Amino acid sequence: MENAHFRHKKGQKSQMRSVVVLSGGVGGARLAYGLAAQLPPESLTIVVNTGDDFIHWGLHVSPDVDTMMYTLAGLSDEAQGWGLQGETFSSLAMVGRYGGDTWFRLGDRDLATHLMRSEALAKGDSLTRVTGRLCDALGVKARVLPMSDDVLSTMIDTKGRGTLSFQDWFVRYRADLPVERVWFKGDARPTMQVIHALKNADLVIIAPSNPYVSIDPILSLSGVQSVMREIDAPVVAVSPIVDGRAIKGPLAAMIRDIAKTDASAQAIALHYGPLIRAMVIERGDEVRAADQNELAVLATSTVMKRLDDRIALAGRVLAFAESLK
Repeated sequence: MENAHFRHKKGQKSQMRSVVVLSGGVGGARLAYGLAAQLPPESLTIVVNTGDDFIHWGLHVSPDVDTMMYTLAGLSDEAQGWGLQGETFSSLAMVGRYGGDTWFRLGDRDLATHLMRSEALAKGDSLTRVTGRLCDALGVKARVLPMSDDVLSTMIDTKGRGTLSFQDWFVRYRADLPVERVWFKGDARPTMQVIHALKNADLVIIAPSNPYVSIDPILSLSGVQSVMREIDAPVVAVSPIVDGRAIKGPLAAMIRDIAKTDASAQAIALHYGPLIRAMVIERGDEVRAADQNELAVLATSTVMKRLDDRIALAGRVLAFAESLK
């Protein structure tokens, strides 16, 4: 049965037969929601960053995968940007009473996701298969693929605290520590499903996600970039920077700290370099992006404040991509 959350919200259907989205974080999930409203489920595959995954309270937590699932299911807390709407935190309070760690706020219903995932993984199931079953249970029809079934951990070299895991830096220290370098620990491979989806894509979209910690973990996996360069399908990036600012999160500061340049659509284009053929950016940012890159550029409204904004932006991205063929 069709996800009820999309009833009366669907836009004009695209003719794209196979769209692959590389995504992580809230911005990526919101664009994916719009694409799910524009495309039939069999035409949309979303490859999600798992570099943020970690073990907490003995449970396997996949923050970006969960954000994607909850957003597509219409269950996400829109104001907070993570977790489930109407969530309660009685378990968290009890853990605190016992003297346990409470810096990472797991909600009561969210715990069910991690419990089911962790139990299945402990029995030898893969993260890909577990994610598929969770999506089915939530009524998510688009194909959501973790980037890998192996462990790859995003590590942050900081000024003042040395090297931290991503969640320590992002949640425990609220991303307040300046970043010197982002790197990835572990020998992980992309799944066969991810490589197959990329090889058969009519379009690859890099979502408006943080390139350093949401997209680069995916691109770091062996074979991903080479496949993206070999396919005939256009690769289109949607800029997460609007008028020199990140819509959400620490990206603007990270660009200044790591790339030693101002945050801009141009900085995003330079980061992805020849991997991308085209870019979607906010109106007014097009000169800064186009001056330094031989890219096809669509300047439009990219801020997704409402559900309708997500669907409208997705429609414009798809139409733009179709014009590149």
